[in-house]
Amino acid sequence: MAYVSSSVPLFWRLRKSKYRLIGTKCATCSSVFFPPKYFCPACRRKGKIEDFQFSGNGTILSYTVIRAAPQGFEKITPYAVAIIKLDEGTNISGQIVSSIDSIKIGKRVKAVFRKMYEDGDDGLIHYGLKWEIIEPASEQGVTTSSKP
Repeated sequence: MAYVSSSVPLFWRLRKSKYRLIGTKCATCSSVFFPPKYFCPACRRKGKIEDFQFSGNGTILSYTVIRAAPQGFEKITPYAVAIIKLDEGTNISGQIVSSIDSIKIGKRVKAVFRKMYEDGDDGLIHYGLKWEIIEPASEQGVTTSSKP
């Protein structure tokens, strides 16, 4: 069983960002943030922060393969965790659910909704965003023809 604090107030505070990839954007300087920030570190008091919906697409900057997992995650080893540069410019970390052999720096990924962990055998199942590699059409066996 994974050790995770089951804080109801924390769950409600983070639900938009955790489940819908909503961060914040400074309307003054156009900087985007994930996780959400309450003020812009560049503009300080002059910045106006608003919610911002990220596209859920990005590029792998770095990754590692976890083979000796923390308590509660032993059943899913090996698994990969990556730093992803979102198309909008900010970085985020997350688990890659594609085959470990297919993970490479520079590959494109998209956010997918998946099971994160569960509280014991009969406990609550927690879901969240993980990341899946987007294979170009040429690597998926799809061919395009220029013939009419």
